[in-house]
Amino acid sequence: MTDNLKATYTITERAGKLTASSGSAWEPKIGYSRAVKKGNMVFVSGCVGIEADKTYSPEPTRQTERSLEIIRGALEALGASLADVVSTRMYITDIGLWENIALAHGKVFGDLRPATVMVEVSKLIDDAALVEIEATAITT
Repeated sequence: MTDNLKATYTITERAGKLTASSGSAWEPKIGYSRAVKKGNMVFVSGCVGIEADKTYSPEPTRQTERSLEIIRGALEALGASLADVVSTRMYITDIGLWENIALAHGKVFGDLRPATVMVEVSKLIDDAALVEIEATAITT
């Protein structure tokens, strides 16, 4: 994780919660935050594996890695880390890609082993998106 990714988040207090905004034009339009911290819990919205240049790798492994990089940045912006993640939810457009996506998830989380679910969905926000991941963390 680079400090540049972490630095791109704006932290705001809203209704007793800390919110992390990535600056996406969609956040205020839809009314969501990239991540929300309430007490010792952090909830990270679904993240697709979009690159900084707004393109998607055709490789499911890379999209998974990128999605988890975005999640890591949101967690770090709110004072948490991947070690605090207790669950992830993975939505994929082709269940036939499950192994590549699962192995990329496993490479990032290793022995941390959060609870997880993987489900096939018909489509994500962009036709090029193959995977979307959301996460929940509990800090100490």
